Amino acid sequence: MHMSDALLSAPVAIAADVAAAGLLVAAALRLKKESRENMVPLMGVMGAFVFAAQMVNFAIPGTGSSGHIVGGVLLAALLGPWAGFLTLASVLIIQCLVFADGGLMALGCNIINMGAMTALVAYPLFFKPLLRFPASGWKVMGVSVLACTLGLELGACMVTLETALSGITALPAGKFFLLMTGIHLAIGVGEGIATGAVLLFVQRSRPALLMPDSARSQGKKGMRGPVIAFAVAALAIAGGLAFLASSAPDGLEWSIERITGSADLAATHVSALSTGAAAAQEATSIMPDYDNSFAGIVGAVMVLILVWGLTAALSRRRRKPATRPIE
Repeated sequence: MHMSDALLSAPVAIAADVAAAGLLVAAALRLKKESRENMVPLMGVMGAFVFAAQMVNFAIPGTGSSGHIVGGVLLAALLGPWAGFLTLASVLIIQCLVFADGGLMALGCNIINMGAMTALVAYPLFFKPLLRFPASGWKVMGVSVLACTLGLELGACMVTLETALSGITALPAGKFFLLMTGIHLAIGVGEGIATGAVLLFVQRSRPALLMPDSARSQGKKGMRGPVIAFAVAALAIAGGLAFLASSAPDGLEWSIERITGSADLAATHVSALSTGAAAAQEATSIMPDYDNSFAGIVGAVMVLILVWGLTAALSRRRRKPATRPIE
């Protein structure tokens, strides 16, 4: 669902960038207020895990399309909605700047569509009210599928709305909307099953992580097991399973191809912002289109460093100055 700059006009992109920046500031302030230093390593490895998992596109039977998890609901369930949003935004930033996955001008839209719609909307409105841990396997699966599907559907609606408001493509809004929501319904079910499977594993192995109060009370030693487990999983997926990913176009590319005959939409409207964004992205993208055997591992490590460093800085409590004894 990563949007390219070719779909967006400068005013729409700027408005989305401002909105996304505001949400990131709000998330940073919330994280700083909570001061969850013991959760910092878990946030880092979860970001790396989601980055690696997003590289594994799974085929949608009978469509010629593929999908990958977004990870917003999973991150929110394990970290909380604001920490999950900030972690997913970090993944999207690395994907955009280093791997040219999604346009730089479209970064704000992608953060809103994939991050906010899943972690800040679908999770608190559809997942959290319906599921309390510990829960039965069927309930975890059912609620995960529901929340992930609705989160992706909201993101698909936002893509079509932003494209229509931009008005720089020949994509018919109605047909584009039907194709996007239809294919992401199937992708959402796939993501929901994957999310439910991970949550069931966590519930069996470390149930305290699914209970915010218990997770906060655990020390750094208590987080060591989950951190190691997700770090190993991230490296295994990035270094192995990513090579098994489907090469079929993802949901957005598939929808565009159904209308135009090509998954690649050429830019027909050039602005100073789009030109500058393209030049900046070309300069930063050292592994465009993940064209390196170690791209998955490199990306996972970069996400881990970014999330870990950012959250460590935000979560660190200020030490009160020592007071001198009265003589």
